[in-house]
Amino acid sequence: MSTTKALYRKYRPESFADVKDQDHIVTVLEGAIKKGEIPHAILFSGTRGTGKTTLARLFAKAIGTTDMDLYEIDAASNRGIDDIRELKEAVHTMPYESEQKVYIIDEVHMLTKEAFNALLKTLEEPPAHVVFILATTEEDKLLDTILSRCQVFTMHSPSRAVLAEVVTDVAKKEGFTLAPEAADLIAIAADGSFRDALGVTQKVILASGDAIGSADEVAVIIGAPKTGTLLALLEALHNKDRETALLAVQDAVAQNVDMKLFVRVLLEHIRAVMLVRNLPTKKEALLSALGPEARVKVELYAGGTSALNSHMLLRFLHATELISRSPIPHAPLEIAIIEVTEK
Repeated sequence: MSTTKALYRKYRPESFADVKDQDHIVTVLEGAIKKGEIPHAILFSGTRGTGKTTLARLFAKAIGTTDMDLYEIDAASNRGIDDIRELKEAVHTMPYESEQKVYIIDEVHMLTKEAFNALLKTLEEPPAHVVFILATTEEDKLLDTILSRCQVFTMHSPSRAVLAEVVTDVAKKEGFTLAPEAADLIAIAADGSFRDALGVTQKVILASGDAIGSADEVAVIIGAPKTGTLLALLEALHNKDRETALLAVQDAVAQNVDMKLFVRVLLEHIRAVMLVRNLPTKKEALLSALGPEARVKVELYAGGTSALNSHMLLRFLHATELISRSPIPHAPLEIAIIEVTEK
């Protein structure tokens, strides 16, 4: 039995040209390489799954550093003073076959205080043949003295549209067709992470009985609401039909739907109604990610009088914040429904 390679590894960018949504960083890095002005310390900051380590490896490759002279350190598991002391000693040895050795230190914010101080001294006076690339999801935990010695780049979280485009393209390369609304659902669930988006896509491909992935197939795998449940709730909210709306939530609970994801998908649909109503010139683009049924409903609600408006969107945004703290995850949603369906 053979093992299947993870899609996020299989389709990892192989050059700067393949990197999505980070033009503001790639342009600077390419310019630095072209001018021969390589920073001795770089920090990539951004949320998980945005490609920080991948970009670090691409930069190392672009300046001519081979695998033999590339060192990756996970600060989450090598976070002590002894680990950094070993690194301090190692940096002084010359590269084996490249002009520069590159040290990638991932999750650098996990280092102990003592390790930070030791690293600081190395960053202040690094050997000419060494480049440090630090990566973190929590830049605010880093010492200002560390930040001041690095060229700091903040990674963009990929937009919903970019994530949907990426998973659609990858699925196609795997001989699988994702319906637009299924790709959009994956993009919402991925919450700005390329890695998570491709992880979900792989699950859908493995679980599907054919070569086409529908929104409902994706929903079952990731704990999102099925299309029927979501549209029933949307229509009930449009009509201020409290009982039907609450029954839709009960239906979602029975399906073991993740409540945070349920509300996020609901928010995207209410937002679509609000924007189609107030930004009609962008209607086609706003509706393009939705399924046929949802598209018809959203356009209908946007064209007339509806309770689906900015005030309702704001109330459900508040409910989203409460869900993760509530011992009963669906309770904040039910309370919000009762409040917005007052007639």
